[in-house]
Amino acid sequence: MSQVEVRLLPAAAGGDAALVGELTELVNRVYTASEEGLWAREVSRTSTEEMAELIRAGEIAVAWLDGRVVGGVRVRRLEGGEAEFGMLATDPAYRGAGIGSRLVGFAEQLGRERGAEVMQLELLAPREWAHPFKEYLNEWYTRIGYRVVRVGSLEESHPDLAPHLAGSCDFRIYHKDLRPS
Repeated sequence: MSQVEVRLLPAAAGGDAALVGELTELVNRVYTASEEGLWAREVSRTSTEEMAELIRAGEIAVAWLDGRVVGGVRVRRLEGGEAEFGMLATDPAYRGAGIGSRLVGFAEQLGRERGAEVMQLELLAPREWAHPFKEYLNEWYTRIGYRVVRVGSLEESHPDLAPHLAGSCDFRIYHKDLRPS
């Protein structure tokens, strides 16, 4: 396999309708599959408008393989000073190839470069049953150094989305120390 390259998109890429559409479709496709059963009806994770705005804000990094988009992640700085990554998505055709690890590593490095000492991520998981992909993600995040620091509800952080849940879910907040050990 060729080398996967991860890079932050330049703000101008927010005007590239084809790229914005491709990233939006990838994120929505991945989240629809990975959150199956959590929502009462299909909920899109993002829109082309939001994706273009995030790119223009310098918050979207993309994994490329042979000139093709194979993954993406949002990286931003929170008001409390922590860095946060979200909307992590890898093309299912390349799952297991280390693309997710490359994207998370890039996000952590970018967080350090921007002065953050902590990286945060959020994970929605059903409260009353074990969702196979959410269990996999919890194990993976824990293995790479993330620890749950708070468990809340979606209503607290995203009250607009909560009514669309199919059942009760936990909204887990994870942190990882980014300081050199």
